[in-house]
Amino acid sequence: MTLTKKDIVNNISEATRIKQTQVKIIVQKTFDAIIESLIKGNKVELRNFGVFKIKSRRARKGRNPRTGDTVPVPAKKAVVFKAGMEMKKKVA
Repeated sequence: MTLTKKDIVNNISEATRIKQTQVKIIVQKTFDAIIESLIKGNKVELRNFGVFKIKSRRARKGRNPRTGDTVPVPAKKAVVFKAGMEMKKKVA
């Protein structure tokens, strides 16, 4: 099963008795703040949850699996997430 943003909004709305439209705005603003911080190159640390950060991947040579030809893969930036201790304990 997949947890969606709508599921998160519904769960928070039911637990707090706040209207879903208001919760949806708050959840979206939270996600927007995380994205904006990452765009600026900052690390986002949420205690007991985890850390989001940007990792630079260098350019490399890849291989086309169909033809076997060598293909250049350009450098890029990727978002990485490392789970916090509390999350690791609860998930394990």
